[in-house]
Amino acid sequence: MPEKAELARFEQMVLPHLGAAYNLARWLTGNNHDAEDVVQESYLRALKFFGGFRGENSRPWLLTIVRNTCFTWLRQNRFSEFTELDEQIHGREREPRNPESIMLAAAHSETVRKAIEALPPEFREVIILREMEDLSYKEISVIASIPVGTVMSRLARARSRLQELLSELMTRGVGA
Repeated sequence: MPEKAELARFEQMVLPHLGAAYNLARWLTGNNHDAEDVVQESYLRALKFFGGFRGENSRPWLLTIVRNTCFTWLRQNRFSEFTELDEQIHGREREPRNPESIMLAAAHSETVRKAIEALPPEFREVIILREMEDLSYKEISVIASIPVGTVMSRLARARSRLQELLSELMTRGVGA
């Protein structure tokens, strides 16, 4: 394929997902500037390896690149903040929270943002990919390089932890 045609195919298939790429990078890095850097690096990598892409759906392929670029960036720049997921700590059962306080917390976007940012990166990524980017469990599995069952369990734990964090924030009056 000629260079010009390949670039046009890249623009048609990958550029429409810029918003999703930025959204994932923003939530994983925690700020706009770092997200922009990660997305730029991700798109450069995507362009470099686009010749090998043979799929129909470029969104999961691109978001896999963004995810991997984010985690590489986090390890290099924020090693002390980036810790591996401890299933023992984050997987324990929690008592149910008051549904009314959860609904009130959801009404306050700043509170929700703070709660999502407080999640471990592995939980934050599955919440963002599923709830904000509306990806299937299978697509998330491909992006995160984990089995579908792990996606489902992380999502369940992430939702539980998010519910707990929202309750705590509302109890303290943060974002209210």
